[in-house]
Amino acid sequence: MKKEKEKKKKGIHWQKSMAMTLVLILVVVAASFIITREINNTEEQRSFERLYEEAAQIAMDIKGYADNDEKQLERLAMLVKRYEDLASQELWEVLDSYSRIGMISRIEILLPDNTVLTKGGEAIDAGEELSFAREAALGAHITDRERDLTDGEYIVRHYMPVEKEGETIAMLCGIIELGTLPEELKAEPYGGEAAVYIIDGNTGDFLVDTWHDEPGNIWTLGEREMAPGYDHETLKQGMIDGRTGYVVFVSETIDRYLYFCYEPIEINEWRIALSVPEDVVFENAEIIRNILNIFLAFEAICFILYFIWMLHYVKSETSEKQRQLDSLNYIYDVEKLLFNAHEKQENITGALEKTAHITSAERIGLWMIGQPAERITFGWKKGEGAWEDFLSPEMVAFLLDYFRGGQGQFEAFEGKMSRMRAEYGLDEELRSLIAVPIEDMEGSVCGILAGCNLSNKKIKPGVFLKSVSFSFSMFLHNMNSYMAIKARGERDVLSGLYNRNRYEADLSKYISQYKKLLACIYIDVNGLHELNNEKGHEAGDEMLKTVAGEIRKRFGTEYTYRIGGDEFLAFAVGLKESTLERLKKEMTEELKKKNFYISVGIQWEKEVSSLDALIKKAEKKMYLEKKKFYQDDKNDRRERIGK
Repeated sequence: MKKEKEKKKKGIHWQKSMAMTLVLILVVVAASFIITREINNTEEQRSFERLYEEAAQIAMDIKGYADNDEKQLERLAMLVKRYEDLASQELWEVLDSYSRIGMISRIEILLPDNTVLTKGGEAIDAGEELSFAREAALGAHITDRERDLTDGEYIVRHYMPVEKEGETIAMLCGIIELGTLPEELKAEPYGGEAAVYIIDGNTGDFLVDTWHDEPGNIWTLGEREMAPGYDHETLKQGMIDGRTGYVVFVSETIDRYLYFCYEPIEINEWRIALSVPEDVVFENAEIIRNILNIFLAFEAICFILYFIWMLHYVKSETSEKQRQLDSLNYIYDVEKLLFNAHEKQENITGALEKTAHITSAERIGLWMIGQPAERITFGWKKGEGAWEDFLSPEMVAFLLDYFRGGQGQFEAFEGKMSRMRAEYGLDEELRSLIAVPIEDMEGSVCGILAGCNLSNKKIKPGVFLKSVSFSFSMFLHNMNSYMAIKARGERDVLSGLYNRNRYEADLSKYISQYKKLLACIYIDVNGLHELNNEKGHEAGDEMLKTVAGEIRKRFGTEYTYRIGGDEFLAFAVGLKESTLERLKKEMTEELKKKNFYISVGIQWEKEVSSLDALIKKAEKKMYLEKKKFYQDDKNDRRERIGK
């Protein structure tokens, strides 16, 4: 009787354990079904987003082509106005060579008498079909759907006025053949499974229709059978109002649901539209759904196997868990040190020391890779602390190429290390080397972490270096951001020169480093306030940018500053006084050609006793020149700005 009770207790204990495991499995399976449903919904939403993105991309491409065409036509208009005879064969040899530029198939010219000059300068009477007066009044513009004078096909005309002495003498016209436009745009959304339309929102006319044989009018096609929740009026009003949207209707041609997505184009009242079969729209979603169903089935099988495996539970090894815990603690320590190392750079030495201690490395280094001139190195050496490079530039370049080739880790021991020392000029003390790449957020190599003479058997050095590479990646990211923010705080956005903050910070440099042959060039822009009042701040900004450009051209960027609204200052090191006067004259003369005037004061000294006095003397000379400038009646500011 007692034995039976003991068996019963054991049975209850086993049943409870397995019941808890079964409950856990059921909870996970239920959660998997919920997650699967959410993924299905998310993937369907992505399918809709792709539909909008495909339409928006084509709309953007068409607008981009149109803008490029307009620039080409502007250049051709400048060429055309040079010819007295617009039917000149010389001119038309040039114009006919501009075939198939952007969306334009050929060039024509509309004359004031409504005559059209086409290929080879051939004249065609446009009669009442075209009106020079109407098109010239609209300036540069794109028409809606029209008929070609030569073959009657549907086209769009891109007009550009040809102006001579303030008068429009002709309208240059780029002919866009609508029948071949999709090929010119190379528009094949959904791998060519979608039909593309360009529709005039005002009239409903199709400019492009890759579904029907002949482009007609969307409203005359009649109402389609809509899917539940959609109606024809919504489509029509959305097209007229220029909204983004879609409707779902039954295709009379293929007897399937078509998703009809429409999007405005920033040209006239044009709309881009795509019609895509439902199975194409949700192709990826269906694939994902099938994959998830397979996953659920696989998961069920795995749980069954897991449930069986629980009957043969095997104790796991605690030593491996302890090793992993130790690694995590070490990684956490390194991460803490690197958290604000971009501001406290002594922490980077501490992080490298910690990494070296964990891996028993004698030397450890971090190379921050940018342009060659921007390459920054941090290092630590046993017994010496912070330390410089232990790898030659050639070895760093080799590792960079190695990692950019897709390799994840570099190791060199014994014989291989001997060859590396000879080939790349490495220190004889380097007996082994392990290096891993540091990658940025986009996966590009932005740094190298390397240690030499590593010998930790408990923690594999290469694995640990790879584990902390993310922490070092975040440090490099923060370092780059910190340096970029610091640079922006020292740079004047408008002129591109250093700002007053950098100017005041640099003064000590000039005091300590430059005592001989130093000149201060103090520059003030005349008439900035009046130009801002007369023509607006954009004109004033353009004036300042132009002046800054001339300063940069003559005096570079290392010692040039914008220290006030209209005041600039530059230092010249080691230049002769005569050279400075020549540069000043070249700069003022070049600016005069653009109707900009400056006052320049230059103080040049062989031996600088006081930097403050040097600057004040240059400023005083500038003000004397400015006063002299405004004493001249011809420099009356109101008259000059009004020109």
